[in-house]
Amino acid sequence: MKKIDETNKAIIKQLSDGRKPFSAIADELSITENTVRARVNKLMEEGVLQISGLIDPEAIPGLQVIMMGVKLKTLDLGRKAQEFARLRGVVSAVVVTGRYDLIVQVLLGEDEGLSLLDFFKKELAKVSEILEVETFVVYQSHNYRIPFIL
Repeated sequence: MKKIDETNKAIIKQLSDGRKPFSAIADELSITENTVRARVNKLMEEGVLQISGLIDPEAIPGLQVIMMGVKLKTLDLGRKAQEFARLRGVVSAVVVTGRYDLIVQVLLGEDEGLSLLDFFKKELAKVSEILEVETFVVYQSHNYRIPFIL
């Protein structure tokens, strides 16, 4: 696990607006623009940071977010999370403690041809060793943004 120093943390916080110029970040933090650029590039190369556009799924008609609690027949949870992460519509798959082994976040879209039934029939069916799935439909969210992956 990599240790992130205070300067890197400050740069990452400034990038909550991914369009903010490096020159503005440098001015705000009293460091050089080249320092900001070099640190951002290194964080991205190390896989610590990714700059991307995120959407409010409630603002786009036809989109629906589902959270799924998944119990598995295997204890190879990391491998199964990776398998879920490759399915169409899956935003993230995480290994958790508690009554489920994984929590899977799914983005569905009518215009994109991926309903909840389609996801179960065409995508979830590709994954073996599933013991149980419970879905949670997100009806309302606050300060929630996700990548548009469909």
